[in-house]
Amino acid sequence: MVKLMCVSVLALAAAILLMTVVEIPVVEGVTCSPMQLASCAAAMTSSSPPSALCCAKLREQQPCLCGYMRNPSLRQFVSSPNAKKVSNSCRIPSPNC
Repeated sequence: MVKLMCVSVLALAAAILLMTVVEIPVVEGVTCSPMQLASCAAAMTSSSPPSALCCAKLREQQPCLCGYMRNPSLRQFVSSPNAKKVSNSCRIPSPNC
């Protein structure tokens, strides 16, 4: 009984130590707004390369892309061949929705 209690206390202490040492990543909330991708409009509608601002906004909105693809009004823009070229140029993987 005493041995079991010692093992339990030791396991609890190890768990608390692990929780204080291991850094848990914090995910900041992203406000999904397709208007944030306005800086990508020129690159998505022509053969011009995306700007740095476009790539930054695309990275920021990356968690929202599946939602945009489910929206019939936005799907054609997000899943178009030009949109895929812009994503590739910005080195952002296509979402797996």
